[in-house]
Amino acid sequence: MLKGMGGLGALGDMGKMMKAAQEMQQKMAALQQELETIVVEGESGAGMVKARATAKGVLTGLEIDPSIFSAEDKEVVEDLILAAIKDVQARAEERSRAEMAKLTEGLGLPPGMNFPGM
Repeated sequence: MLKGMGGLGALGDMGKMMKAAQEMQQKMAALQQELETIVVEGESGAGMVKARATAKGVLTGLEIDPSIFSAEDKEVVEDLILAAIKDVQARAEERSRAEMAKLTEGLGLPPGMNFPGM
């Protein structure tokens, strides 16, 4: 009756695969929550502008050294702010990938494989 599917051994293997998939789904959900709490920092202008974001890339803070404020330097300040935000977003993406790599290590998945929501 079950010969076409490889007998009972194949069903046991399928059960193990399903359990592993469920465990991976739970780990992915936990990682997604953790990425919301991990904070990374980016900067520009030798630290004169600093930005903070979650590892998911949500900007949470911005610090600006008051010495850079003057009407003549408006464009420079704007550029420094944008540079700090881009830096923190890049660092957030890097951290997110590093956390994902830890999770998928040893699963035999191709390098750089992304999961939904990443």
